[in-house]
Amino acid sequence: MTGGSLVSEQDEYKRKFLVIIDDTEECDRAVTFAAYRVRRTGGTVVLMGVIEPDDFQHWLGVEKIMRAEALEEVERLLDLRTARIATIGKIKVETVVREGRKAEEIEKLIDEDKDIAILVLAAGTSSEGPGPLVSAFASRGATALPIPVTIIPGGLSDDQIAAVC
Repeated sequence: MTGGSLVSEQDEYKRKFLVIIDDTEECDRAVTFAAYRVRRTGGTVVLMGVIEPDDFQHWLGVEKIMRAEALEEVERLLDLRTARIATIGKIKVETVVREGRKAEEIEKLIDEDKDIAILVLAAGTSSEGPGPLVSAFASRGATALPIPVTIIPGGLSDDQIAAVC
């Protein structure tokens, strides 16, 4: 064969879908969308939990306990979302835990892991707006991130999500 190269079937497709984990229903919608897309197109779902530093502005002993509790909660949410993905199919999942401001940690991870190709967020369903991450990145415009951001309507059902994937 001449001119260019082909990727063999044995090479794994490395595109990663990044989903930020919390305890909201919208998060479940984003996880569900990413899992269905990966099931259909290949790749990996990266679940990222971020521990916000504002929670730890206390005496040292209290700070250590609060940090440990926050880490435990993030790990519980990661386990919950990983189990959710397993109900959708055999899908490769990576988990990441960071401490810092969410938007900053998202940007750092995207910069560090060049295989992350899409950030998946879900819009909030309340009258308070689309949610803090959607607002944060949308307000910065098209140059906010070097990758596409997919925003899933928070009110979609599993069947509706599966139909668009």
